[in-house]
Amino acid sequence: MASVFRLAAVQLAVSANKAQNLERAGALIHQAVKEGAKVIALPECFNSPYGTQYFAKYAEKIPGESTDFLSRIAKETKAYVIGGSIPEEEDGKYYNTATVFDPEGKMIAKHRKMHLFDIDIPGKIKFKESEVLHPGSKFTTFETPFCKVGIGICYDMRFAELAQIYKNLGCKLIVYPGAFNMTTGEAHWEAIQRGRAIDNQLYVATVSPARDVDATYIAWGHSTIVSPWGDVIAKADEKEQIVSAEINLGRVDEIRQQIPISVQNRKDLYEVKLKE
Repeated sequence: MASVFRLAAVQLAVSANKAQNLERAGALIHQAVKEGAKVIALPECFNSPYGTQYFAKYAEKIPGESTDFLSRIAKETKAYVIGGSIPEEEDGKYYNTATVFDPEGKMIAKHRKMHLFDIDIPGKIKFKESEVLHPGSKFTTFETPFCKVGIGICYDMRFAELAQIYKNLGCKLIVYPGAFNMTTGEAHWEAIQRGRAIDNQLYVATVSPARDVDATYIAWGHSTIVSPWGDVIAKADEKEQIVSAEINLGRVDEIRQQIPISVQNRKDLYEVKLKE
């Protein structure tokens, strides 16, 4: 396995025009590959506005228009493409779903957001995905020639157990397409990412839509890549852009060896002997 590769996060300016969103995403993926990226990730709801009023209107079956597009772009660029997420419809139910395509254009993973974004902060924001969406129920990882990668979507990031499971499954990178808002984004977006990276001694990348102050839901932006040491090694502002960084898998192994914290390495602390 190659020990170093470039990861790119595409912070896309998402509009209400699905065709334009796909066209723009494709152009930015091509640009990221020209700049050396081997794995490229798009944001949550990259093909549509984010909001409960939009999910059913923009929902697609998988395969469908947006996933066909992702397959074609992955094949054209010979890159791994993490398709952020799209509203998915199956059997009359709606999901917030990420798909992943390999350099041959084959879909190799599909993750339905497990933890729906239901919050109520008086005077600031109230939002309930569960009014429209159903949660996923499966952990999602995929293999690359570089490492195993885990996938979560936005609110999934708040659940430390999910990241720990991915670490124990052998992941060295977790990618979270997400759209934190102007309240929780400033307070928690970077802090949570750094915590997940430090706790699990792996790389964490988050991919947000660019900020649109005229949208009904305003995203924080600030797509970020964090090292297993907790350093922010790439970070966007609020505008549309590509941010990328080298993922050095040797650094993961080095930190895990220097500071052993996994259950596997510290069985002495976790093996409880029951006395009669």
